[in-house]
Formats: sequence, structure tokens, C-alpha cells
Amino acid sequence: MEARKINHVGQIGIPVKDLNRALVFYKEKLGLSLLFNTDSMAFFECDGLRLMLTLPEKEEFAHPSSVIYFQVNNIKDNYKLLENQGVIFIDEPHVITKMGQTETWMVIFKDTEDNTHALMSEVQIKKNQKVSPFTNALLLVF
Repeated sequence: MEARKINHVGQIGIPVKDLNRALVFYKEKLGLSLLFNTDSMAFFECDGLRLMLTLPEKEEFAHPSSVIYFQVNNIKDNYKLLENQGVIFIDEPHVITKMGQTETWMVIFKDTEDNTHALMSEVQIKKNQKVSPFTNALLLVF
């Protein structure tokens, strides 16, 4: 038998307290495509990765999910759009790190079920653009 390595992550489960409220948030506010839902689960498509919202079957599964970092092209525009739609942000878009000519930007938000997630964007810096000396340090958000 051949040992296999993991190919990729196919699905991430997100525990929710109120499935209908979470459905509205992920579909209408975040704009994810709903694949299908049942009485206790909902499945969304996110660029080849499936997100499963689920009412926990047991108390041991009733805890916040891992932080999911949603990649966006323009973090400032997406931040403004989502903020105008009532998404609760913990901070504002900011540079986390700079690697070469690329800055990684991030902003943290909460979903309606008290899970913490983030928007992230990788921005190419123009050669003549001045960079703050603080962008070379990795800033921890938690």
C-alpha cells in the first residue's frame, strides 16, 4: 500500500449557534455562494474550498472555529463595503509584514456566531514607493 500525503484542504467546518442568522451573514454579507443547506448544516463554495456551517451535534464541538483568512484583491474597498453592510470589525486594515516588494495586509472581523475571521490581501509595492520601517517587523494580531 502506498502512503499518501494530504493533497489539499477540501472543507472547513464552522460551528454556529443560529444557522439561519449565519446563512444570511455568509451569503449576503460575505457574498459566498450557497451550495445547499439542511436543517442543521449549510455548505458554501469559496474558490474551490467548501465551508460547512453546522449546528454542533455534541457540546464538545460547540466552540469557536479556527480563524479563516479570506483573500481579497483590495482590502480597503472590501473593508468599507462589509462595514457598510454591518460586519463588525475588530480593527482596521493594516500591514502585517513586508516580504520583498509585497506587503501583507489584514483586518479582523467577527461573524454573527462570535467566530473570528480576517480579510487579507497581498499588495505589490511600487519601486519608488516609500515604505515605513515598521512594515519589516511581523506584527501579531492575537
